[in-house]
Amino acid sequence: MTDDEPSLDDTSAEADATEAEDAPGSAERQRMAVLLDYLPNGDPSDNRPPHQKPALAYALGEDDFRLYEFRLADEADLAIGDRIAVGPEPNEVVDRISEIGFDDLTRNAQGELEYAVEELIERDERRFVDFYNDAGPITLRLHQLNLLPGIGKKLRNNILEERKRGPFESFDDVEERVSGLHRPREVLAERIMEELRDEDLKYKTFVGRNDEDG
Repeated sequence: MTDDEPSLDDTSAEADATEAEDAPGSAERQRMAVLLDYLPNGDPSDNRPPHQKPALAYALGEDDFRLYEFRLADEADLAIGDRIAVGPEPNEVVDRISEIGFDDLTRNAQGELEYAVEELIERDERRFVDFYNDAGPITLRLHQLNLLPGIGKKLRNNILEERKRGPFESFDDVEERVSGLHRPREVLAERIMEELRDEDLKYKTFVGRNDEDG
């Protein structure tokens, strides 16, 4: 996967999903996921005859970073990096969707996960820059900014002081204005990966939260 080319292939499944995502008059916006692994011959540990094993795929939700296993219809033709609809509209290539944990992913899907997270952050920069603008206290002693790797009290206060002067406009703006915060994009990716790997983490800022959750 290269940095200057999107990994989202133009497949029929993606085209159908995009149409549903953009359909006017929908009561709820279509939720999308990006494919991390595709097993056209089914689960290799499944001892049933090949014709009885459904094709499987593993995916990462774009809005809430939930992890999914898809049992696919026979006509599915997918590749890693494709976008596929999770709901609420029906998806013709998916027979069943199950929410899973990090340990349920295939090894290939686990290896692809960090790249997918970084790509989603890059593609929706405004949303993630706004975390630095909008993050607030969790308790009297703990702030959302302190959940990010390497951000202690001093760096947190630097961010809070700078955003009082005006909202951050980009990751470059964050890095330029906040002394000591050198990798604002990568810091978010590290936190998201931590939340994905540790299902028992007490505070989750990104995983399992929709944009509407605030």
